[in-house]
Amino acid sequence: MHYLSIVIPAYNEEKKIAKDITAAYKYFKEYSIDGEVIIIDDGSTDQTYNIASGFSKQFPSLKVITYNKNRGKGYATKTGILGATGEYILLADSGLCVPFKCATIGLELLKPGVDIAIGSRKTSDERVKILVKQPFYRRFGSQIFKLLIQLFKVIPKGIDDSQCGFKLFKKEAAHNIFKKMFTNKFMWDIEMLRRAKNENYTIVVFPVEWSNDSDTRFNPFIGSFENLFQVINIILRT
Repeated sequence: MHYLSIVIPAYNEEKKIAKDITAAYKYFKEYSIDGEVIIIDDGSTDQTYNIASGFSKQFPSLKVITYNKNRGKGYATKTGILGATGEYILLADSGLCVPFKCATIGLELLKPGVDIAIGSRKTSDERVKILVKQPFYRRFGSQIFKLLIQLFKVIPKGIDDSQCGFKLFKKEAAHNIFKKMFTNKFMWDIEMLRRAKNENYTIVVFPVEWSNDSDTRFNPFIGSFENLFQVINIILRT
């Protein structure tokens, strides 16, 4: 069993995946961590799988999971989490929006008895650094989403940035939560947080450094309607 598993869902990330993998293993080396990296190729139509698999000899603990059909970020995330063997599991977006060194802050929080640590770009902690901002329309949409989620008490109180793609879990908590999850698309974070609350897991927030990645797979127009229906479904089923 490894100390830390880094799970990275990837869909058509041929331009980024090599940097993700090398940065993760550089982090392991610099911090003397026994770790594994799990790449989930979510039915990519580019060279994501081939590029990622090409690192297998260089990094023996690297796992690359693939399937033919694009199933969605939630499905890919669940697949990677349930395949992780680490005592702790870090879920990170492709593209290095958050440097892996930020995981050290979250790992220190998990040790005393906390089950889940959520990276946040919005907490008041002075260590938060936004190096590259999102465009205005994304920031505006994110703020509206946050207000609605808080108004209707969709997720646990105190979670100020549910969509930050940098989350840490104790393996037992992660496996117990994700094996029950059904959300295959982008709103898996909301279901995860609701299930964590229902299971009485302890959740904390920690500050991150963050840079916007303009090369996103999310369509802000169509995706916003899809996300709304997903959230309604999650509320009704959890």
